Amino acid sequence: MTTERPWPPNVAGERETLRGFLDHHRATLALKCDGLTDEELRRQSMPPSTLSLLGLVRHMAEVERAWFRRVVAAEDIPLVWSDSLDFQVAYDAATATREEAFTAWQSEIAHARRIEAAAPTLDAVVHNSRGPEDLSLRTVMLHVILEYGRHNGHADLLREAIDGTVGE
Repeated sequence: MTTERPWPPNVAGERETLRGFLDHHRATLALKCDGLTDEELRRQSMPPSTLSLLGLVRHMAEVERAWFRRVVAAEDIPLVWSDSLDFQVAYDAATATREEAFTAWQSEIAHARRIEAAAPTLDAVVHNSRGPEDLSLRTVMLHVILEYGRHNGHADLLREAIDGTVGE
């Protein structure tokens, strides 16, 4: 599998720029996983951490699901791997497979894109079921971009430890 990674636009409106950065970060995580076996994707960073590339993919499926489906679209659905809204459960990917994790992640990305596109503006206010304050779609998108940025840094280190691959 070879991941094509789109670059965010240099000059665009705010919504197109946010979409561009979000898609860039999504593709970056996929790129970090390219060419690895399930066993390599499950390789953990170091004890006691259970962090792995496959765990990051599962975690980001939960993030996409929680912020876009549960918060923005107000869908009353559980997380994929946790009944208690514990996002860390997804990190434990000891028995996970690429197919299982990527299918869930890609499904949540598709839902997120649909939900974001249906919102009238970035100023659309959504009720934050996870906290006391309402949020704008803009804030949700920025939060998810930041979450990807943080975890793509982890993915860089995990990939380098697996096979020495470094880079963008």
